[in-house]
Amino acid sequence: MAEPFSLYVHIPFCTAKCGYCDFNSYAGQDHLIPTYSQALVHEAQLWRSATAGRPVATLFFGGGTPSLTPLDDYGSIMAGLRSAFDIAPDAEVSLEANPGSVDEPYLRGLLDLGLNRLSIGVQSFHDDELRSLDRIHSAEDARQAFRAARAAGFDNVNLDLIFGLPEQPMERWQQSVEDALALGPEHLSLYALTVEQGTPLARDVERGRSPPTDPDAQADQYEWTQERLARAGYEQYEISNWALPGRRCQHNLTYWECREYLALGAGAHSYLDGVRFANAASPTQYLSLVEESWQALQAGGDNTPMRQVISGETITPPLAMSDTLILGLRLNEGVSLASFRGRFAVEVMDAFGERLQEPLANGLVELAEGWLRLTERGRLLGNEVFVRLLPED
Repeated sequence: MAEPFSLYVHIPFCTAKCGYCDFNSYAGQDHLIPTYSQALVHEAQLWRSATAGRPVATLFFGGGTPSLTPLDDYGSIMAGLRSAFDIAPDAEVSLEANPGSVDEPYLRGLLDLGLNRLSIGVQSFHDDELRSLDRIHSAEDARQAFRAARAAGFDNVNLDLIFGLPEQPMERWQQSVEDALALGPEHLSLYALTVEQGTPLARDVERGRSPPTDPDAQADQYEWTQERLARAGYEQYEISNWALPGRRCQHNLTYWECREYLALGAGAHSYLDGVRFANAASPTQYLSLVEESWQALQAGGDNTPMRQVISGETITPPLAMSDTLILGLRLNEGVSLASFRGRFAVEVMDAFGERLQEPLANGLVELAEGWLRLTERGRLLGNEVFVRLLPED
């Protein structure tokens, strides 16, 4: 059977740009949505022959705010994707949604189109914290979005939350977690606030307008969360992700297990046939380049033009090994020594033993029962391990 791959579709449009966000997203360009939707269909057709015979195991609409796209446009997009790709009948099909941008009829329409998993960007159940994050929804909007998802028929819902906000007391974070648990989602993605360079938040911190994040407070909140969610029956399977049994996000496992994926849309990054490549980030440039490629394809020729792809690199064996460890160690189970040996014909410790010596001695990683994994302490200090595993020049 042909090797399956995953499909990611990037929707870069937002109502407002949050100060902490460094994703490829844009406010005030909603008028481009219809044209952009058609461009996604055309880009999918550009990839049709290159992926022929390979089933799509998972499909994920991310952003941006994918839930700003009207149902009619999603109908066209889904029809176009099904025409271009062999989407498995049991594929996990996810969409990110912001509270306040969805209601029950809209969500029921998505379900009718074949989407079966929803990820709601709640971030906090405190209105003042939401304002500090530049979110434009309220805590009640988040509850209503979840209730609408259930009423529409979604039985696989994730909630995103952010912890470690500047000067955030432990009890405030604990209450957000309790509010999330009271709703009963199948999945929780919980991220420490990170000050990303180039964002408004980073500039505010640099200029003293916002206090920096406190890594010690974040660590305390993280450890409490691990214990609380375990008691609630959620399995932690990745550094920032918890799920009820059988409800792990299959799409994101594609990334952490270094399997192949094709990404469509402005700024989307792919890993296919041993090559990592990226599309033009600007929506208007992306639209122009896809149209050029589409017109060239219609005119005929031996090769399918991919003018929207503006950068790429072949993944060498050393880089593939580093990626496999860095991404695989994010998973609680870690990296299978046997699988690594089978893929690369070398033992993990022969290739990385010297670089792993200090993390092993400091109790950040462990070798146990045929696996290399982060320890509980290592999950708090994962970057100290990952930086040692980067490819050597």
